[in-house]
Amino acid sequence: MDEALLRSLTPNVLTVLVRRGADFAAAEDAVQDALIEALRVWPSDPPRDAKGWLITVAWRKFLDATRADAARRRREDLVEEEPAPGPAPAVDDTLQLYFLCAHPSLTPSSAVALTLRAVGGLTTRQIAQAYLVPEATMAQRISRAKRTVCDVRFDQPGDVATVLRVLYLVFNEGYCGDVDLAAEAIRLTRQLAAAVDHPEVAGLLALMLLHHARRAARTAADGSLVPLAEQDRGRWDTALIAEGVGILQAALARDRLGEFQAQAAVAALHADAPTAEETDWVQIVEWYDELARLTDSPVVRLNRAVAVGEADGPRAGLAALAQLDASLPRYAAVAAYLHERDGDLATAARLYAEAAHKAPNLAERDHLTRQAARLNTRRRR
Repeated sequence: MDEALLRSLTPNVLTVLVRRGADFAAAEDAVQDALIEALRVWPSDPPRDAKGWLITVAWRKFLDATRADAARRRREDLVEEEPAPGPAPAVDDTLQLYFLCAHPSLTPSSAVALTLRAVGGLTTRQIAQAYLVPEATMAQRISRAKRTVCDVRFDQPGDVATVLRVLYLVFNEGYCGDVDLAAEAIRLTRQLAAAVDHPEVAGLLALMLLHHARRAARTAADGSLVPLAEQDRGRWDTALIAEGVGILQAALARDRLGEFQAQAAVAALHADAPTAEETDWVQIVEWYDELARLTDSPVVRLNRAVAVGEADGPRAGLAALAQLDASLPRYAAVAAYLHERDGDLATAARLYAEAAHKAPNLAERDHLTRQAARLNTRRRR
């Protein structure tokens, strides 16, 4: 069973159902039922046309649910419109579906959460982690969004800013998490950049390319994480870096600064440094100041504390960190790093262990656990 194939077909199947008149929530439920049916049937009886099979089964599931709902009996006349089995047109509607999910009837945060769940392939838990809220809170937010769009027509696509936020979070999950979605996010952002002349679209594409250029160096042969300062820069993709820098420079020249351009500028400064020691941390702090002004994000201020620690010394970094909420994700990891640089190995080891306990994925947890063990070994010598 090719689960990757099922994931790739889901947005197109969902788009077909929405275009045929299904409300979004019912269409999503029908597609999920069709995927379950595929997992049951395909191993012993694989279809000749996977997409056509999914569309047919999902449409039948939708019609069955419609007939069972007394409040929606008016849709029974759609039964005769069931699509016939057969090859389906090879059209990629994923980006269009992102815009449809960013419906004007939803708040931007609800539209992002709904799109990530329905189209982006992320779990409710992963979305909650991205938003820094409890999983139960995010589940309620997604449910409310579904109810809001249940009876609306999807003929008013949402704005570019909401779609950019979705693509950014999908890329981050693919880049840092357990689900590999980074390449798909880049592909869709390239499509968006080709269709929309907007400096923040260019900024997001540049940011993705600059981060993706380092991906091969982020893990060792055994799968363990390699921190940025320790990465083999010879493994960075110089073609992607050059493309990202070129796109960023053109966007910045338009003098319409946004958060994605500012983030890309930080990534470009890291990419430009021949060695970790030659990183221009002073400029990076200045860009984080711009980001803090644009977003007022606690995560930005957390990253800024690291940059301040590099530019002005660990004591200055710890002072900047002290102004933030200690419950922030990765707060303990940043504190551990700054305390280690300040020579307080006992506190750093304790904080690394605490950060490992809170790590969002196995690779990060293992890395932080090794850091704690390394410092404890040094202290015993």
